[in-house]
Amino acid sequence: MNPLEARLNYPFGDALPEFGKTRDIVPGLRWVRMPLPFALDHVNIWLLRDHIDGREGWTVIDCGVSRDNLKAYWKEIFDHGLDGLPILRVLVTHMHPDHVGLASWLTETWNAPLWMTMTDYALAKLHTESRNPGRGDQIAAHYARHGVTDPAALAELRDRGSYFADLVPAVPDQMVRIMDGDQIRIGDFTWEVIDGAGHSPEHAALYDRERNILIAGDMVLPRISTNVSVFDTEPEADPLRLYLRSIKKFVPLPEDALVLPSHGRPFYGLHERIRQQEDHHSERLAEVLAACKTPMSAADIVPLMFKRKLDVHQLTFALGEALAHQHLLYFSGQLARTIGDDGIVRFVVAA
Repeated sequence: MNPLEARLNYPFGDALPEFGKTRDIVPGLRWVRMPLPFALDHVNIWLLRDHIDGREGWTVIDCGVSRDNLKAYWKEIFDHGLDGLPILRVLVTHMHPDHVGLASWLTETWNAPLWMTMTDYALAKLHTESRNPGRGDQIAAHYARHGVTDPAALAELRDRGSYFADLVPAVPDQMVRIMDGDQIRIGDFTWEVIDGAGHSPEHAALYDRERNILIAGDMVLPRISTNVSVFDTEPEADPLRLYLRSIKKFVPLPEDALVLPSHGRPFYGLHERIRQQEDHHSERLAEVLAACKTPMSAADIVPLMFKRKLDVHQLTFALGEALAHQHLLYFSGQLARTIGDDGIVRFVVAA
């Protein structure tokens, strides 16, 4: 355990639910883990006991990616983890594949509605249904523009045009919109929606004030920092500014809130973890600013921020993070931006 993680308190220790099994957090709230087919190897899913219009059942928070092995684990949950009751609603915190991938399958299986923020729903729908044949070229061009020159890496990036749709083959045609500040009654408890940007456009965390429980999604994670990236679909984005602003919305919550993250273990230490994230990004911004005394592309910054060897999947996020830090400094006037004769964007300390 690293020193920062050691400052958090993990009430369940190292115990993790097996894939396809559940673990009780408090009465009526269960923890499920599902595997993921990349380096971030799992996603947490939450089952909340519910009753809607006289029907008893469960609300599911997040879904996992669309893969046959996850469907098999879900079927184990259906058979043994729901006390013989149906799923009444599927609530998705945000539009990334590990959260929304199986939403359509779950809603169709149980004839249950999807609840989601409008922005993330619309973007998930767009990525799933777009069949733009030039999508892969746009992705590769974005990374080439920011310093990726290896032909093999660019070819692999070009092949990622259908990456989202492969993990999220469908998004329901109907949804129930949730918004910041909404009070959602789930069973006997009320959950307040706390929206956030930077990681996704309109991420929804949920807070139960009565029991002091925060379903944090990806906004506050215990061990890794939340990915905050500039991607090809919004090349002029400033997501790190949005993320740092968004996590301040959790500061009014009690320090002893039980945090249920989408990756890693449930923990106590919300304020500590927010401080750690702010310090982390402050340190990275200082490193990037110092490095940009000479013109640096985002690809030049990646080895500074990520010391380990990265595959192309990891590079997409690493370069996105590097660019997010450069963009915050650029849009705040601390860096200037140039485009070289080679077409690569570089940033340098502003005069």
